[in-house]
Amino acid sequence: MQQNQQGSAGWRGTTILTVRKNNKVVVAGDGQVSLGPTVIKHGARKVRRLAGGKVITGFAGATADAFTLFERLEAKLEQYPDQLMRACVELAKDWRTDRYLRRLEAMMIVADKSDSLVLTGTGDVLSPDSGVMGIGSGGNYALAAASALMDTDYDAEDVARRAMKIAADICVYTNESLTVETIDLDA
Repeated sequence: MQQNQQGSAGWRGTTILTVRKNNKVVVAGDGQVSLGPTVIKHGARKVRRLAGGKVITGFAGATADAFTLFERLEAKLEQYPDQLMRACVELAKDWRTDRYLRRLEAMMIVADKSDSLVLTGTGDVLSPDSGVMGIGSGGNYALAAASALMDTDYDAEDVARRAMKIAADICVYTNESLTVETIDLDA
């Protein structure tokens, strides 16, 4: 059985992708949760809306850790309404300096009308140059596929769905049971 950095078997959530194209931003996540090499669940919901639906977030990593981060991000968004970047920077500071949070094993993608960001436990808050980001075990496959599809006529949701299908075909820790959330940038 695979072990995490603390030496115990860990629940894992896998591939998350965000695509920002034309008038939409999409966050898509697969539904597979694994405990070591064993698939435990096929239809997990790793993508959620926060801040009254204005923010979409998805996680890859230890499931319990991700729920803790969702709660912390929601609190930061309440503290800094309509300021996603600031809320994420403040969360990243806490994540890096708080003894409890430092042990969390997850990454997050967050997006709103103006920003798409990746948050990591090392204090990184990263914004993509191309409008596409992927995290988790199949993240690089989804990222590569989405990047290749960006110059097509597909809209953001089509790009995300097709890229996630490709990632699921390649990565054993990614499946085709998707949760897809979209924000219309024109609304």
